[in-house]
Amino acid sequence: MSGAMQLLWVGVIMVVIMTLGWAWQRRRRNAGIVDVLWAGGLGVAAILMAVTGSGAALPRLLLALMGGVWSWRLTAHLWRRVSGESEDGRYRQLRAHWQNSQAKFYLFFQAQALLVLLFALPFMAVACNPVNDVTVWTALGVLIWLASVALESLADRQLATFRADPTQHGRTCRSGLWRYSRHPNYFFEWLHWLSYVALAVGSPIGWLAWSGPLVMYVFLRWISGIPHTEAQALRTRGDDYRAYQQSTSMLFPWFPRSGASRTSS
Repeated sequence: MSGAMQLLWVGVIMVVIMTLGWAWQRRRRNAGIVDVLWAGGLGVAAILMAVTGSGAALPRLLLALMGGVWSWRLTAHLWRRVSGESEDGRYRQLRAHWQNSQAKFYLFFQAQALLVLLFALPFMAVACNPVNDVTVWTALGVLIWLASVALESLADRQLATFRADPTQHGRTCRSGLWRYSRHPNYFFEWLHWLSYVALAVGSPIGWLAWSGPLVMYVFLRWISGIPHTEAQALRTRGDDYRAYQQSTSMLFPWFPRSGASRTSS
């Protein structure tokens, strides 16, 4: 199947999925479902690209396994939060700003469908890689994937444990990986996209794989990730989060600056 047809199929599937998701949030007033569907949709895209790609068997198999497992883990994690909690503060703020306009929410959900298409480009690059041998790049891609997915999962668990402790309500997690980065989950999510860059080495469109880490960094750093998350943290945690901002690296893990607490404070 050609790349254009692959993207068309992904686009059609995502429009349907996001329309159903929009209807779900309309009934339950919880737009957080869009994150769940975005993560799950990328797993669908990875598997579809792997099955219909023109490349060798090895990179396509690795793509299906790596893209599918990464998506399943993130989708399950996000679903537990969305199904078990009230609407995330970021979306409550958006709902108030839009005065609960369902037309705007529908366009928002469909914009996420378009983003799945954009992030499917690295998968397409891997799926048409003709190199069927285990190379240094193959090994590097798998190692990056293993490390990033494991550490993102660890960061998510550490934060979930912290949030589940009622004595920590209104305070900022500074333990574990959160001592070295204000957003370790975002960092390892970004790092994960470099694994497909390595797997795409040898592909005639291997350069497209760079769209994953580049676009993800832009979105996390300036558009939908860190700016909205930190604005919500400042609204709910105030001075405690301002102190955390001053002592802790924003994205890339590094040692805390002078005065940073070693535990939750």
